Amino acid sequence: MSTINYDLSRIKALAFDVDGVLSSTTVPLHPSGEPMRTVNIKDGYAIQLAVKKGLHIAIITGGRTEAVRIRFEGLGVKDLYMGSAVKIHDYHAFRDKYGLSDDEILYMGDDVPDIEVMRECGLPCCPKDAVPEVKSVAKYISYADGGHGCGRDVVEQVLKAHGLWMAQDAFGW
Repeated sequence: MSTINYDLSRIKALAFDVDGVLSSTTVPLHPSGEPMRTVNIKDGYAIQLAVKKGLHIAIITGGRTEAVRIRFEGLGVKDLYMGSAVKIHDYHAFRDKYGLSDDEILYMGDDVPDIEVMRECGLPCCPKDAVPEVKSVAKYISYADGGHGCGRDVVEQVLKAHGLWMAQDAFGW
């Protein structure tokens, strides 16, 4: 397992794409046509812990699936940008809402619509199975594929850098 080469104590916020990052790159379709996603439970645990510890977490996704909104609201995520046609606009809204500088934000994406945000944020990250164009922009490529723990990977490293991993209140939901 590799570690991020960045001063992670600077990171105050993490933003994630969903499809291909927090869910697998293969999305089964319900007979109604609705995309059905699988999510990694360990990603979820890390995200809810980061929220509890005071980090700002955003979901910036082109998808509009109600199940995604329910899942991440259930983890305590308040900044959900669903149906994001141009992700950089929602990234700016998130950054400006909390008065953050770009170097305080980690963004994890996997495909071409994520590149603008990745070029602007302080710490662009991607899953192991991201497209080559995204990998060329990323400062960190996770050991894990999308939907298989890449979110947990980066959240855990940031929480450890802040001394917030394995703290007393980490042992519950």
